[in-house]
Amino acid sequence: MTTQRIYVSGRVQGVSYRDWVVRTAKKFGLIGWVRNLRDGRVEILADGEDEALGQLVDACREGPPLARVEHVEAVPDTIDKWCKGFTKRFTA
Repeated sequence: MTTQRIYVSGRVQGVSYRDWVVRTAKKFGLIGWVRNLRDGRVEILADGEDEALGQLVDACREGPPLARVEHVEAVPDTIDKWCKGFTKRFTA
């Protein structure tokens, strides 16, 4: 199991990007969360198998139909072990 913190920039707020991430992460069997950041980016903390995390990062480069992704950055991290499922959080 690996954890990555993923930052996505571009037109990624107000286009259902977080809802799309929740559905996509669940499809890949990941746990974690997604939230908007005040600077306009979306932040994702995801934990799971390496291959599934790679698939999520690749998918984030496209996003939902209304999004325009400009940059995706993924860095290793750790996850709160109490995290169950994949959820959408409030803006940070």
